[in-house]
Amino acid sequence: MYHLTALVTLLAIAFYFFTCINVSRSRDKTGVKVPAMSGHPDFERAFRIQMNTLEWMPIVLPALWLFAIYISDAIAAAIGAVWIVGRIVYFIGYSQAAAKRGPGFAIQALAAIALWAGALGAVVLRLV
Repeated sequence: MYHLTALVTLLAIAFYFFTCINVSRSRDKTGVKVPAMSGHPDFERAFRIQMNTLEWMPIVLPALWLFAIYISDAIAAAIGAVWIVGRIVYFIGYSQAAAKRGPGFAIQALAAIALWAGALGAVVLRLV
């Protein structure tokens, strides 16, 4: 069983849901009406946070699960938790200013790469 990886997966989805709610709140706060996708910098940053999170989830979630299956549930969950922390740092920084998104982006990207590379390496080792 992969309880820890399942928990991290659910937390990642919860964080994404939070970013969706944040976009809705930002629309109300800034007056950007549906279906507009621009019009106020605060809204645009909130929307990019949500979309960037969505863009990374198809990279992270399969790699997370493959890492857990081929290497370790606990290690996968720990790296997945680092990814979530990176997304939170990204959220906080980017919410303040676009120029402040870098540290969070770097944290989450390194975690994603570690999951992907670890899973790839484990699969290849089993094939040879």
